[in-house]
Amino acid sequence: MSVDRRAFAGGFSALALAGATRAQGVWPQKPIAMVVSNGAGSSPDVMARLLASRMEPLLGQSVFIEDKPGAGNVIGAMNVARAAPDGYRLFFATSAALAANPFLVKNLPYDPVRDFEPIAMLNRTHQYVLVHKDVPARTVQELVALEKKAPGSMSLAIDGPRNLAGVTAQALNARAGAKFVLVSYPNIMNGVQDMLAGRIQVGVFPVAITQGPVEDGTLRALAVASTKRMSSRPDIPAVSEIYPDFDFSGWFIVMAPKGTPPDAIKRLNAALDTAMRDPQVLGMAPQLGYDFDPAGIGGPEKAAAFLDGQLKYWARITRELGIEPE
Repeated sequence: MSVDRRAFAGGFSALALAGATRAQGVWPQKPIAMVVSNGAGSSPDVMARLLASRMEPLLGQSVFIEDKPGAGNVIGAMNVARAAPDGYRLFFATSAALAANPFLVKNLPYDPVRDFEPIAMLNRTHQYVLVHKDVPARTVQELVALEKKAPGSMSLAIDGPRNLAGVTAQALNARAGAKFVLVSYPNIMNGVQDMLAGRIQVGVFPVAITQGPVEDGTLRALAVASTKRMSSRPDIPAVSEIYPDFDFSGWFIVMAPKGTPPDAIKRLNAALDTAMRDPQVLGMAPQLGYDFDPAGIGGPEKAAAFLDGQLKYWARITRELGIEPE
């Protein structure tokens, strides 16, 4: 059988060109930016950098962190919401940015559902309800009973009335029928220092920045402001065990701009799932106050369903507390 060499060469060239075209279209072809809406050195920044370093060999491209703090997470969120939907700019999104801001910020310039594609629900972060060691309460019930003996006599430190800790404290007052006096500290560490000195009796602060004083006994953790106990401290109860449906844990979802190709979303989800299982990531998590789902991060649909539930929760809790957007 004779072979037409010109036809064969032409066919081979066409196949080679098609292969090259496909190769050019394979994502990713360049470095990927992950935007963190908190400052450098914060616990989200630390975790994002750790995950990014584990994702790089899986994706074959560098993954770098851009810290864009400010305006209550709005600057970072907007940077990604308005980016090209090509998979090269991601948002290491906080619960504040996606679930709280829509109900706390008037004229929010982005929509958490309309402007983003969920990639993966990563983890939860926790807040402690704390007392100074000299406060004679070892449970939330005992603390509330002490407050009710002299209503308005106990101060409770928060980082701001419209931040996560502030809303948590308002919800605690409402659910317990208490009158803790909320004292705001724009610099959260000043609030911690006042608690350590005994100038403030009670506080709601992230686990990550108060774990040391809790472990050395200067501060006493009565509960975590969540629906479940922390896996790293199962001895500390959740507030929801006393007041049901009390869910003020933070969390992180990695998001992409709306319209990002499904193939990129799928690869990013797989890379994050593998990165989250890395021993160093798992070892660092308790130090940052993070809890991971032992079942894994799940697919984008899990993240979308979780976000939907959180938006409904924040709509309900802000209505219950009479909090209006400002």
